[in-house]
Amino acid sequence: MKRSGILYIISAPSGAGKTTLCRELLDIFPELRHSISFTTRKARPGEAEGKDYFFIDQEEFQQMADNGEFAEWAEVHGNLYGTSLRTLEESRVDGVDLILDIDCQGAAKLKEADVQGVTIFILPPSFSELKRRLEGRNSDSKETIEKRVSNAATEINEAKQYDYILVNDVFSKAVEELKSIIIAERLRTCFVIDSLSGEFNIN
Repeated sequence: MKRSGILYIISAPSGAGKTTLCRELLDIFPELRHSISFTTRKARPGEAEGKDYFFIDQEEFQQMADNGEFAEWAEVHGNLYGTSLRTLEESRVDGVDLILDIDCQGAAKLKEADVQGVTIFILPPSFSELKRRLEGRNSDSKETIEKRVSNAATEINEAKQYDYILVNDVFSKAVEELKSIIIAERLRTCFVIDSLSGEFNIN
């Protein structure tokens, strides 16, 4: 028997390095998959349908929401984003582990909906370093950066609701800590027992 797939729900304030860490995990664990969300925003240069997002219009998104097809959804900066309930359920049944890169609001909605997952919060080493990283992107205005740093204070306060917290100070160390979480969770009795019961007659 195959074990159930594990959902890894990862949140962080903008600039903490969450996206880069998630990409590194996908390279380390080829069998790990990234949960692809639906959005009403337009694709940015370099983004691909079905790889980065499923890009749909607002009418289709609203219809999916009305039909209860999202585990969670929210409006962010005027665009709608949603996590497919079907994707999460199929991955769980098929034994596929998923990474879901999501903000605190979305993670809280998943918890309210009783979606089972391992929650991980990534912190920057300090607010000053967070601001430095955001400025280093050279993609946001000063006002946007200040807003992101201000929002980070609220988001970081939610870290205590997560199963794990790690600080992305030294990137290689943060990667190793994330690897440890993935490996440890895969060895939990509840995930291993079904795959062993036939071989060892464990009831």
